[in-house]
Amino acid sequence: MNRLKTKFLGKEFKNPMVTSSGCFGFGLEYKDYFDPNVLGGIVVKGITMEPRDGNYGTRIAETPGGMLNCVGLENPGIDYFEDVIVKNIKASGIESPIIVNINGKVIEEYVEIAKRVEQIPEVDMIELNISCPNVKDGGMAFGAKPEVAGAVTKAVREVTTKPLIVKLSPNVTDIVHIAKVVEENGADAVSLINTLLGMAIDIKKRKPVLGNTFGGFSGPAVKPVALRMVYQVYQNVNIPIVGMGGISSTEDAIEFMMAGATMVSLGTGLFTNPVLPVEIKAGLEKFCEENNLENIGEIIGAAHCK
Repeated sequence: MNRLKTKFLGKEFKNPMVTSSGCFGFGLEYKDYFDPNVLGGIVVKGITMEPRDGNYGTRIAETPGGMLNCVGLENPGIDYFEDVIVKNIKASGIESPIIVNINGKVIEEYVEIAKRVEQIPEVDMIELNISCPNVKDGGMAFGAKPEVAGAVTKAVREVTTKPLIVKLSPNVTDIVHIAKVVEENGADAVSLINTLLGMAIDIKKRKPVLGNTFGGFSGPAVKPVALRMVYQVYQNVNIPIVGMGGISSTEDAIEFMMAGATMVSLGTGLFTNPVLPVEIKAGLEKFCEENNLENIGEIIGAAHCK
């Protein structure tokens, strides 16, 4: 009996673990450490219309309890993804559902890339990254304003039949309001949280460490913030949640599920422990056995029960 089997957006996952976009490459990079099919699903590196080299200068900096990154969505673009990467993923024997994270500078780019991904049968779901800077709105992230978050979600929803997950930014005043708006505009699920905005300074050079000055802050230190946001969003939406933010152990994954996450996403934790999914899978199985659970889904939202 598979006690970890999880139904998510009409698809059956072997377990509730997926990867965080940008932390697992295109599903093949960790094959020397474990079989990618250990995972319930794979969220691949973010894709844009055109190839991107990413930001210049220092892109990653270690910080107490986590890391900063300003990689800048480096990726080979949708053409190469269609022609080469998708074929490599399937040829490698990966059977877990594939979720593609899509990004754009304007709504029209999101729509165009969603249309392209819609035509790729190997892709099971789309994750819409609304933390990208909207060049038509002075560089402010699509997810920073409820009306813009709603507009891009609606536009993408209209051009794809694939399940649509909207990835929320924590760098907002009220993430609950944003979650409700994207739900109203067609999101099938939400994933949260994306990275917090942070920075580091080199005191010898008296300059920011990162080439882009600011970067995304992730890792164990963000977990309490992420957990709180998942808990709040669960109370206010009727769609499932993919919880992420500092998950580095079985206990962390269980906390996110009890806060309301149907799925849990592993990101920065993979850098310090490449076999983390194997350990969490075993830990979840043990937890089910010790607590007489028929299925791990029984704990979803458990922390909300009086």
